[in-house]
Amino acid sequence: MTGNADRLLLTETFVRIVEAGSLSAAAAQMNTTQPTVSRRLQALERSLGLTLVQRSTHALRLTEAGARYYSRARELAMAWSEFESDLRGEVDAPQGLLRVVVPHAFGQNHLVGPMAEYLRQHPRVSVEWLLHDTPPDFIAEGIDCAIRVGEVSDPSAVAIRIGEVPRILVASPSLLAGRPVPRTPEDLADLPWLALLPFYRREVRLHCGAETRTLAIQPRVTTDSLYALRNSVLQGLGVALASEWLLKDPVASGELLNVLPDWRGEPLPVHITYPYAAFYPARLRVFVEMMRDTVRLLG
Repeated sequence: MTGNADRLLLTETFVRIVEAGSLSAAAAQMNTTQPTVSRRLQALERSLGLTLVQRSTHALRLTEAGARYYSRARELAMAWSEFESDLRGEVDAPQGLLRVVVPHAFGQNHLVGPMAEYLRQHPRVSVEWLLHDTPPDFIAEGIDCAIRVGEVSDPSAVAIRIGEVPRILVASPSLLAGRPVPRTPEDLADLPWLALLPFYRREVRLHCGAETRTLAIQPRVTTDSLYALRNSVLQGLGVALASEWLLKDPVASGELLNVLPDWRGEPLPVHITYPYAAFYPARLRVFVEMMRDTVRLLG
């Protein structure tokens, strides 16, 4: 296979293999057989004189050349799809699969609603909603975009701030029973604490209007799970600084106390991120715009 049309088919097959994660899954998506997909991959590698994928019995892994080729091949495949849609007058109609990485807790609670509304408005789109708290490798994992809570420092990705998450101090009534009522941040220094990675471990920074205090802590429990932190607070294990949206119901019911309600943690920014590219499909462009419009102050 050496013609331009054949090369486009080989390139599309390679992109499907990477994004599906296996030859058999790519074959199912393309309504063909695994041997056919394997032959196309081998033909592409022969034509390039490069090994793009390292195969084992359990997984596929991109070589360095494969990762570079996938980045360009994916742009080409999307551009061709957009070109065909433009010819059909459908350039502004989102369609296809959108793969999104979201934080575990935030992605299950606050973001499913906007995602559902996006799907209702665009019935030709399907979504893979992947729950991860660590930044994705957009190219290697075939991810279209990610929503991140906290600062974003990846220079290879676009990062658009779409909202923020207020944080409050909480403790259980049993933890504070028999103790003087805390009135300043320093009154919390001798209490047991819970820490939430990656946002704080050994100190917390608190704000009250223009006043700022940094409090050193020695946590009894350190976790990277917001749900585990909330349940640990409910068990009376310590004071915690965490997202107001997760804690406001137990505070309202009296299960938890809002300690020093005038003092808060710095709100955490919420960003939507995606890799730089010359072309973005309509399904991604519309999703980004919708998230910018609907995700604001998420407390």
